[in-house]
Amino acid sequence: MTQNLTQNLPAQNLAKDDFRIRLLIVDDEQTIRRLCMTVGESLGFVCLEAESGDVALALLEEQPVHMVLTDMVMPRMTGLEFLEQVKRTYPRIEVAVMTGHGSVETAVQAMKLGAYDYISKPFAPLDELRLFLRRMADKVRLVEENLYLRERSETETSLHGIIGNSTGIQNVLRLISRLKDTHTPVLISGESGTGKELVARALHFRGSMANRPFVAVDCGSLVPTLIESELFGYEKGAFTGALRSKQGLLQSADTGTIFFDEVGELPLEMQAKLLRFLQEKEVRPVGSNQKVKVDVRIMAATNRDLDAEYRKGTFRKDLFFRLNVVAISLPPLRERRSDIPILAAFFLERLAPGRGVQLSSAAMKALLAYDWPGNVRELENCLERAVALGDQRIIEINDLPPSIARSDSETEMLDAPRFPGADLRTTDLEDIERATIERVFSQVKGDKVRAGKMLGISRATLYRKLKRYNIGTHEEAQPPSTLQ
Repeated sequence: MTQNLTQNLPAQNLAKDDFRIRLLIVDDEQTIRRLCMTVGESLGFVCLEAESGDVALALLEEQPVHMVLTDMVMPRMTGLEFLEQVKRTYPRIEVAVMTGHGSVETAVQAMKLGAYDYISKPFAPLDELRLFLRRMADKVRLVEENLYLRERSETETSLHGIIGNSTGIQNVLRLISRLKDTHTPVLISGESGTGKELVARALHFRGSMANRPFVAVDCGSLVPTLIESELFGYEKGAFTGALRSKQGLLQSADTGTIFFDEVGELPLEMQAKLLRFLQEKEVRPVGSNQKVKVDVRIMAATNRDLDAEYRKGTFRKDLFFRLNVVAISLPPLRERRSDIPILAAFFLERLAPGRGVQLSSAAMKALLAYDWPGNVRELENCLERAVALGDQRIIEINDLPPSIARSDSETEMLDAPRFPGADLRTTDLEDIERATIERVFSQVKGDKVRAGKMLGISRATLYRKLKRYNIGTHEEAQPPSTLQ
């Protein structure tokens, strides 16, 4: 499948001076193309040209473009046919049409198909074309800036998924803060579902490279025979089915970050080629003799022990040390159970905003007792199921998946880690519960309503436990008798 490069481009931060509009001129008359390119370049655009619609469509598959200015009357494919294909395949590209016949009917039809506007040829005076293109570029910049801000906002929101007061998570957040503005390779390790890609995105989008491309590669899902062409790209005719040239994922991440998720799944042969890229900082597409310089920051993630893998010979030792310049290890959820109430409150608010959905005490105890082999991702999926199936503000234990509802929850403690063979005393569990409540109570600055929601317990239970552990102030003579 041909990669849609334009659609894969991240929204650009147009406040940055290095962003340039890319304009494609499509006309069968060379003089018109040259004239439009001269005007476009005077406005600071990067200008491309094509003599027909089919040539332009082929170019769009290989080059990112923001704006197209196309003639209406061309051989083999009319301007309207070209416009329709562009808007169907690349809806973010703005397309304006040129008509030499002053046909209002054709211009109206083009507008109905999604054209930005139309302009008549010949351009007299030339300033008319310059003003037309400037207005068009202003719209592109506004749309792209809004997309960038929305993408940044969504990414920042998702980053709040890396939350918790446990020591392990706080160490991860400190490392993100220190590494976000560096170009240092980072290897992120952790079990599936612990949030390895979230950490990679945090490192990229919280730092100085936030307006640059971020390309994630799922190494486990790549077809072995196609990995090289996906990463390095290929030239037209390089193999059967290569009808057009295609830019690889490494080149599409140029100036930004490429993230290799589950890098341990790469075959040894591909590991050698990736190592060569890391050493030379250049790619050679399949079927090409030309090398292209690429400047990217490398991040990788794995759920395997790559140190053990390279000792067994299943992962290249030299590649391991290239990737493992800085290591970030994400703890599994079963080793940071005190974060479960906070994570649960966050997910419930995101899944059911404004509805005030809470977990019953029994449901929370079940969550705390479960071992979470799928980690944070499994917790989110569990709560999504509970919100979808439950019809009340309170999620009961029966709303949870059977495997979780059956988990050992005999203790009344909020956060009671269980390990095979462990013999935890009641006082140990009380210390864990007290620490959990103190962290949450401090986080919400003494707001008892919010604390109860985050802990998943009723206000009556919260007041009782605050009094029991002498946390906060307790002016109320009697705690409320209703669940909040």
